[in-house]
Amino acid sequence: MTSATSTGLQSNGSNGVPAAPSQRTLSAGLYVPTVAFFTPEDTIDVETTTSHAKRLAGTDVAGLVTHGSNGEAVHLDRAERQLVTRLTRAALDAAGKTDLPLIVGCGGQSTRETIQLCRDAAESGGSHALVLPPSYYGGLLTTDLILEHFRAVADASPIPLLIYNFPAPCGGLDLSSDSILTLAEHPNIVGVKLTCGNTGKLARIVASTQGTSFRTFGGSADFTVQTLSVGGHGVIAGLANVAPRACNEVLQLWRTGKTDEAVRLQGIVARGDWAAIKGGFVSIKAALQRYHGYGGQPRKPCTLLEGKALEAQMGEFAELVELEGKMGGVAA
Repeated sequence: MTSATSTGLQSNGSNGVPAAPSQRTLSAGLYVPTVAFFTPEDTIDVETTTSHAKRLAGTDVAGLVTHGSNGEAVHLDRAERQLVTRLTRAALDAAGKTDLPLIVGCGGQSTRETIQLCRDAAESGGSHALVLPPSYYGGLLTTDLILEHFRAVADASPIPLLIYNFPAPCGGLDLSSDSILTLAEHPNIVGVKLTCGNTGKLARIVASTQGTSFRTFGGSADFTVQTLSVGGHGVIAGLANVAPRACNEVLQLWRTGKTDEAVRLQGIVARGDWAAIKGGFVSIKAALQRYHGYGGQPRKPCTLLEGKALEAQMGEFAELVELEGKMGGVAA
């Protein structure tokens, strides 16, 4: 199963893939970077990919992300990446969420590859591309070369770009607020995800892009309130795979002026997110398996914890899962 035809996806009538939403400006809110699901035979699990996207679509999230840091993009080949995005777009459409944005991770190590990934994303139903800076040859890349890379990708990409600033997988490369604001001037660069956790940087970017359509998102659920308090537009948070309602509630409470309750729930969410941050995407998959009845194994060489270590890890999610359950969000 490697094509839209074989999976029964609706096409846009021109190139056999689902049509992406047309809006360029992203709505404020909670975006969920989904995990990748595999069958026991180590192929893409079509059914689980679809059902997970539909479950998230029913929780009032602002959009989904494929091939983010939680999505094992580096474990997928090109056809698999296209398939996951097609399946996710089709699931959103089937759930009546045809206008819900689908952001696709498109970071590559060369400008050429990154442009190709952006084109693949658009053809597969993605509405926006999330782009990490190239970093493998980081010692050879000046700030000017990185800016030139982003501009070239933005010039060629058929869908708008979000800058993805996440030093951990980029060998410590950390884009400054000056660099991000310079790139924000490009008409096809419409936002940034700051997984660096630098809330001062976030505040500077928000303040300097006031009155524009540029969107600034925190990159983790554990600083949602901090993001919103300086005018940020929301978060793109892997923890929301497990507890989308609880993560979203923090945003809604803050927006409606219930700041004390928002801060209280932020504490619960932050404690749960610490388990996810320490355990990485495999802890998200383990929590999905434990509390929602699906998740499965990551691709090798990664693996889930076992025995007492797994139980200790799941225990760190317990408080958050209890909160999610009170909101009707835990299925198993």
